[in-house]
Amino acid sequence: MPSPFPGMNPYLEQETVWHDFHESFMPVARELLVAQVRPRYFVKIDEHVYIHEPAEDQSRLLGRGDVTVGRRDGAPADGGGVALLEAPARVRQPVVDVERSSFLEIRDRDDRQLVAVVELLSPSNKRLGRDRDQYLAKCTQLLDSTAHFIEIDLLRGGPRLPWQGLPDCDYYAIVSRVEQRPDAGIWPIRLRDHLPPIPIPLRPGDNPAVLDLQQVLNRIYDAAGYEDYVYAHPPDPPLRPEDVAWSQALIPRSSV
Repeated sequence: MPSPFPGMNPYLEQETVWHDFHESFMPVARELLVAQVRPRYFVKIDEHVYIHEPAEDQSRLLGRGDVTVGRRDGAPADGGGVALLEAPARVRQPVVDVERSSFLEIRDRDDRQLVAVVELLSPSNKRLGRDRDQYLAKCTQLLDSTAHFIEIDLLRGGPRLPWQGLPDCDYYAIVSRVEQRPDAGIWPIRLRDHLPPIPIPLRPGDNPAVLDLQQVLNRIYDAAGYEDYVYAHPPDPPLRPEDVAWSQALIPRSSV
Protein backbone atom coordinates (compact mmCIF):
# COMPACT_ATOMS: atom_id res chain seq x y z
CA MET A 1 0.00 0.00 0.00
CA PRO A 2 1.24 3.52 -0.73
CA SER A 3 1.79 6.03 2.04
CA PRO A 4 -1.55 6.94 3.69
CA PHE A 5 -0.67 10.63 3.69
CA PRO A 6 -1.73 12.73 0.69
CA GLY A 7 1.75 14.26 0.42
CA MET A 8 4.87 14.04 2.55
CA ASN A 9 4.64 11.47 5.34
CA PRO A 10 5.88 13.25 8.51
CA TYR A 11 6.80 9.95 10.15
CA LEU A 12 9.60 9.56 7.60
CA GLU A 13 11.31 12.64 9.07
CA GLN A 14 12.34 10.73 12.21
CA GLU A 15 16.10 10.51 12.70
CA THR A 16 16.00 6.70 12.68
CA VAL A 17 14.14 6.64 9.35
CA TRP A 18 15.32 9.64 7.35
CA HIS A 19 18.73 8.46 6.18
CA ASP A 20 17.22 5.26 4.77
CA PHE A 21 14.53 7.29 3.01
CA HIS A 22 17.10 9.72 1.62
CA GLU A 23 19.36 7.00 0.30
CA SER A 24 16.36 5.19 -1.22
CA PHE A 25 15.11 8.38 -2.86
CA MET A 26 18.02 8.82 -5.26
CA PRO A 27 17.93 5.40 -7.00
CA VAL A 28 14.16 5.68 -7.55
CA ALA A 29 14.48 9.26 -8.82
CA ARG A 30 17.29 8.21 -11.15
CA GLU A 31 15.23 5.35 -12.56
CA LEU A 32 12.34 7.70 -13.35
CA LEU A 33 14.62 10.30 -14.92
CA VAL A 34 16.74 7.90 -16.99
CA ALA A 35 13.62 6.68 -18.77
CA GLN A 36 12.99 10.27 -19.91
CA VAL A 37 16.46 11.59 -20.74
CA ARG A 38 18.33 8.72 -22.36
CA PRO A 39 20.17 8.35 -24.62
CA ARG A 40 21.35 11.98 -24.89
CA TYR A 41 21.93 12.25 -21.14
CA PHE A 42 22.93 9.90 -18.35
CA VAL A 43 22.13 10.17 -14.63
CA LYS A 44 24.68 9.39 -11.93
CA ILE A 45 24.40 9.00 -8.18
CA ASP A 46 27.19 10.76 -6.32
CA GLU A 47 27.56 11.56 -2.65
CA HIS A 48 28.68 14.17 -0.17
CA VAL A 49 30.94 12.90 2.58
CA TYR A 50 30.83 14.65 5.95
CA ILE A 51 33.47 13.69 8.53
CA HIS A 52 32.57 14.43 12.13
CA GLU A 53 35.33 14.30 14.72
CA PRO A 54 34.44 14.27 18.43
CA ALA A 55 35.01 17.35 20.53
CA GLU A 56 38.12 17.30 22.73
CA ASP A 57 36.06 16.80 25.86
CA GLN A 58 34.59 13.66 24.31
CA SER A 59 37.97 12.03 23.70
CA ARG A 60 38.72 9.23 26.10
CA LEU A 61 41.94 7.48 27.03
CA LEU A 62 41.68 3.72 27.05
CA GLY A 63 43.87 3.46 30.14
CA ARG A 64 47.41 3.68 31.34
CA GLY A 65 49.76 0.74 31.07
CA ASP A 66 52.56 -0.07 33.46
CA VAL A 67 55.97 1.08 32.30
CA THR A 68 57.38 -2.41 32.25
CA VAL A 69 59.38 -4.62 29.96
CA GLY A 70 58.95 -8.32 29.86
CA ARG A 71 56.15 -10.74 30.43
CA ARG A 72 52.43 -10.03 30.44
CA ASP A 73 49.83 -11.94 32.45
CA GLY A 74 52.43 -14.48 33.43
CA ALA A 75 52.82 -15.74 29.86
CA PRO A 76 56.28 -16.21 28.40
CA ALA A 77 57.39 -13.43 26.09
CA ASP A 78 57.30 -14.07 22.34
CA GLY A 79 60.45 -14.90 20.43
CA GLY A 80 61.92 -17.41 22.86
CA GLY A 81 62.27 -15.08 25.78
CA VAL A 82 62.82 -11.85 23.82
CA ALA A 83 61.10 -9.07 25.78
CA LEU A 84 58.37 -6.93 24.24
CA LEU A 85 58.47 -3.21 24.82
CA GLU A 86 55.14 -1.96 26.12
CA ALA A 87 53.95 1.57 25.60
CA PRO A 88 53.88 3.73 28.73
CA ALA A 89 50.26 4.67 28.00
CA ARG A 90 47.37 3.63 25.82
CA VAL A 91 45.09 5.56 23.52
CA ARG A 92 41.93 4.66 21.70
CA GLN A 93 41.63 4.76 17.94
CA PRO A 94 39.99 7.99 16.67
CA VAL A 95 36.19 8.04 16.84
CA VAL A 96 35.18 9.49 13.52
CA ASP A 97 31.61 9.54 12.28
CA VAL A 98 31.40 9.51 8.49
CA GLU A 99 28.05 10.60 7.06
CA ARG A 100 27.29 10.05 3.40
CA SER A 101 24.50 11.84 1.58
CA SER A 102 23.73 11.07 -2.04
CA PHE A 103 22.59 13.37 -4.85
CA LEU A 104 21.98 13.12 -8.60
CA GLU A 105 23.98 14.46 -11.51
CA ILE A 106 22.63 14.64 -15.05
CA ARG A 107 25.39 14.83 -17.67
CA ASP A 108 25.54 15.12 -21.43
CA ARG A 109 26.47 11.79 -22.98
CA ASP A 110 28.78 13.25 -25.60
CA ASP A 111 30.88 15.84 -23.75
CA ARG A 112 30.20 14.64 -20.15
CA GLN A 113 29.36 18.20 -19.13
CA LEU A 114 27.26 18.63 -16.00
CA VAL A 115 23.73 19.65 -16.96
CA ALA A 116 21.75 19.48 -13.70
CA VAL A 117 22.13 18.53 -10.05
CA VAL A 118 19.28 17.25 -7.87
CA GLU A 119 19.69 17.54 -4.10
CA LEU A 120 17.42 16.23 -1.34
CA LEU A 121 18.28 18.05 1.87
CA SER A 122 19.35 16.13 4.97
CA PRO A 123 19.39 17.40 8.56
CA SER A 124 23.14 17.98 8.31
CA ASN A 125 22.57 20.38 5.38
CA LYS A 126 20.23 22.47 7.50
CA ARG A 127 21.78 22.50 10.97
CA LEU A 128 24.13 25.38 11.63
CA GLY A 129 27.73 24.21 11.47
CA ARG A 130 30.44 22.90 9.18
CA ASP A 131 28.21 20.52 7.22
CA ARG A 132 25.80 23.30 6.32
CA ASP A 133 28.72 25.56 5.40
CA GLN A 134 30.15 22.84 3.16
CA TYR A 135 26.80 22.31 1.45
CA LEU A 136 26.25 26.05 0.92
CA ALA A 137 29.73 26.38 -0.57
CA LYS A 138 28.87 23.71 -3.11
CA CYS A 139 25.54 25.43 -3.88
CA THR A 140 27.36 28.71 -4.49
CA GLN A 141 29.62 27.01 -7.03
CA LEU A 142 26.68 25.40 -8.80
CA LEU A 143 24.68 28.62 -8.91
CA ASP A 144 27.68 30.28 -10.55
CA SER A 145 28.01 27.50 -13.14
CA THR A 146 26.22 26.47 -16.32
CA ALA A 147 24.36 23.64 -14.54
CA HIS A 148 20.75 23.76 -13.41
CA PHE A 149 20.21 23.21 -9.69
CA ILE A 150 17.26 21.50 -8.02
CA GLU A 151 16.89 21.50 -4.24
CA ILE A 152 14.16 19.53 -2.45
CA ASP A 153 13.44 20.03 1.24
CA LEU A 154 11.11 17.41 2.76
CA LEU A 155 12.13 18.15 6.35
CA ARG A 156 10.13 20.47 8.60
CA GLY A 157 12.91 20.64 11.15
CA GLY A 158 16.00 22.80 11.10
CA PRO A 159 16.59 26.35 9.88
CA ARG A 160 15.81 27.02 6.25
CA LEU A 161 18.48 27.53 3.64
CA PRO A 162 19.11 31.22 2.84
CA TRP A 163 16.93 31.61 -0.27
CA GLN A 164 15.56 35.15 -0.41
CA GLY A 165 11.78 35.42 -0.39
CA LEU A 166 11.14 31.83 0.71
CA PRO A 167 7.40 31.65 1.50
CA ASP A 168 5.90 30.16 4.64
CA CYS A 169 5.61 26.43 3.97
CA ASP A 170 6.39 23.04 5.49
CA TYR A 171 8.39 21.73 2.53
CA TYR A 172 9.53 23.04 -0.82
CA ALA A 173 11.18 22.25 -4.12
CA ILE A 174 13.32 24.88 -5.85
CA VAL A 175 14.35 24.72 -9.50
CA SER A 176 17.14 27.12 -10.44
CA ARG A 177 17.43 27.31 -14.20
CA VAL A 178 20.65 28.75 -15.57
CA GLU A 179 18.83 31.19 -17.84
CA GLN A 180 16.64 32.58 -15.01
CA ARG A 181 19.27 33.28 -12.36
CA PRO A 182 19.42 34.89 -9.88
CA ASP A 183 15.69 34.04 -9.72
CA ALA A 184 14.52 30.47 -9.20
CA GLY A 185 11.15 28.76 -9.32
CA ILE A 186 9.71 27.40 -6.08
CA TRP A 187 7.00 24.89 -5.29
CA PRO A 188 5.93 25.61 -1.67
CA ILE A 189 4.32 22.58 -0.05
CA ARG A 190 2.14 22.25 3.04
CA LEU A 191 1.87 19.08 5.10
CA ARG A 192 -1.56 18.24 3.68
CA ASP A 193 -0.61 19.03 0.06
CA HIS A 194 0.09 16.43 -2.58
CA LEU A 195 3.78 16.39 -3.45
CA PRO A 196 4.11 17.99 -6.88
CA PRO A 197 5.79 16.88 -10.07
CA ILE A 198 8.70 19.23 -10.73
CA PRO A 199 10.60 19.96 -13.96
CA ILE A 200 14.23 18.92 -14.32
CA PRO A 201 15.69 21.28 -16.94
CA LEU A 202 18.10 20.02 -19.57
CA ARG A 203 20.00 21.76 -22.34
CA PRO A 204 18.38 24.41 -24.55
CA GLY A 205 16.05 22.87 -27.12
CA ASP A 206 15.28 19.80 -25.02
CA ASN A 207 12.07 19.50 -23.04
CA PRO A 208 12.63 19.17 -19.29
CA ALA A 209 12.21 15.82 -17.61
CA VAL A 210 9.59 15.55 -14.88
CA LEU A 211 10.26 14.20 -11.39
CA ASP A 212 7.01 13.24 -9.66
CA LEU A 213 7.89 13.54 -5.97
CA GLN A 214 4.74 11.76 -4.80
CA GLN A 215 5.44 8.82 -7.06
CA VAL A 216 8.97 8.56 -5.69
CA LEU A 217 7.77 8.65 -2.07
CA ASN A 218 5.06 6.04 -2.60
CA ARG A 219 7.40 3.63 -4.35
CA ILE A 220 9.94 3.89 -1.53
CA TYR A 221 7.25 3.52 1.14
CA ASP A 222 6.09 0.23 -0.35
CA ALA A 223 9.53 -1.17 -1.12
CA ALA A 224 10.96 -0.38 2.33
CA GLY A 225 7.98 -1.66 4.31
CA TYR A 226 7.84 1.56 6.33
CA GLU A 227 4.27 0.79 7.38
CA ASP A 228 5.61 -1.95 9.66
CA TYR A 229 7.64 0.30 11.95
CA VAL A 230 7.65 4.07 11.36
CA TYR A 231 4.43 4.66 13.32
CA ALA A 232 5.84 3.27 16.57
CA HIS A 233 7.06 6.77 17.46
CA PRO A 234 5.54 10.21 16.86
CA PRO A 235 6.76 12.51 14.10
CA ASP A 236 9.92 14.43 14.81
CA PRO A 237 9.65 17.40 14.92
CA PRO A 238 6.17 17.23 16.50
CA LEU A 239 3.16 18.15 14.41
CA ARG A 240 1.17 21.31 14.92
CA PRO A 241 -1.77 20.74 17.32
CA GLU A 242 -4.30 21.08 14.51
CA ASP A 243 -2.55 18.33 12.52
CA VAL A 244 -2.23 15.70 15.25
CA ALA A 245 -5.75 14.23 15.06
CA TRP A 246 -5.72 14.46 11.26
CA SER A 247 -2.45 12.56 11.13
CA GLN A 248 -3.50 9.84 13.56
CA ALA A 249 -6.68 9.20 11.58
CA LEU A 250 -4.58 8.36 8.51
CA ILE A 251 -2.29 5.80 10.16
CA PRO A 252 -3.24 2.21 9.31
CA ARG A 253 -4.78 0.53 12.34
CA SER A 254 -2.55 -2.50 11.88
CA SER A 255 0.49 -0.26 12.34
CA VAL A 256 -0.50 1.25 15.69
